[in-house]
Amino acid sequence: MTHAPVPIDILLVEDDPGDVLMTREAFEHHKIRNALHVASDGVEALEFLNRHGRFAEVPRPGLILLDLNLPRKDGRELLADIKQDPDLRTIPVVVLTTSEAEEDIVRSYDLHANAYVTKPVDFEKFVEVVRKIDDFWVTVVKLPHR
Repeated sequence: MTHAPVPIDILLVEDDPGDVLMTREAFEHHKIRNALHVASDGVEALEFLNRHGRFAEVPRPGLILLDLNLPRKDGRELLADIKQDPDLRTIPVVVLTTSEAEEDIVRSYDLHANAYVTKPVDFEKFVEVVRKIDDFWVTVVKLPHR
């Protein structure tokens, strides 16, 4: 007997309002039930993850979707911080970025990203990518509950 996947909280770390909107629309289009939280840069994401200030009552995300090119603290720095923190390192991080540069891919995996996905610019392809990420990380993979 198969059970329906349990919805998780997802933290999208993205500074481009258009990409945030596309991600929200992709969730709605596929009726993805996961709660999507957004941080606009690496500093805000760390505050969210550590539940500081206005984020004191937020849930722990089960998955992080991370853009690399962010203001204040970029995605690479944030990824390093997450994977060095014993309380955060078990949260899977999917780098979701426009960069196809080999150096970004290698560096992301060196920093222990769980996956690297290049964002398609076409909306329909982007929606499909978000659906596949959701299918894999929520339906296929077993995530720790903390």
